[in-house]
Amino acid sequence: MHEIKAECQTVSELQRLMEIMAHLRSPEGCPWDQEQTHETLTRCLVEEVSETLEAIDEKDMELLEEELGDLLLQVVFHAQIAKENGNFDMEDIARGISNKLVRRHPHVFGNEKGTIDQTDQVVDRWEQVKAEEKKQKGKSGDNSSIFKKLPPRLPALLFAYDIYKRAEKANVHTKMTLTEKKIDLLSQDLDEVKAGRALFELVAACRKSGLDPEASLRSFASKQMKEVEKALA
Repeated sequence: MHEIKAECQTVSELQRLMEIMAHLRSPEGCPWDQEQTHETLTRCLVEEVSETLEAIDEKDMELLEEELGDLLLQVVFHAQIAKENGNFDMEDIARGISNKLVRRHPHVFGNEKGTIDQTDQVVDRWEQVKAEEKKQKGKSGDNSSIFKKLPPRLPALLFAYDIYKRAEKANVHTKMTLTEKKIDLLSQDLDEVKAGRALFELVAACRKSGLDPEASLRSFASKQMKEVEKALA
């Protein structure tokens, strides 16, 4: 039996967590953990992200520590399943993100030190390196693929925000059935409080009308995405 020690000075706590998960998934482990797949864990992952965001909103550092642990468990869980399937493991995950951070910060780790000192420059350079990476992998960078990696499980508000951001960045947002003049007018003197009030009032109006604001926004946003894709086809 794979023995898990409660205290081990020679093993990091992260390594201990990985060993615990491997044991839970082993024949001598837990039936529930053994049965889980990437697909069955998706709801757990979404819930843990939501609870982590709630802890941040509440500025509760003790709770945040706990929720980040639950979120880390999801990463380790998926990594263990992938390792068993011969796909990748935690080392591959850590190596991949570390290499990505180094590549996308040439002004810190590369030969571009001292060339960037503004946040917007950092974002632009990040996107440039990202595009270069895709090109090297043989992935298309044309406008028809701007929504290709849009996460379908995003909450409707983030889903809509990302759709418009991608379309605007590709300069194809005018293909949507929107009135840009109205959008420009609404954006004038808009701040967090005004935006929050307007969104909340709209949600309340949906409630009174018997409409689901999440479903309504997702449906409309999806239609706008299709309008852009149709125009680019």
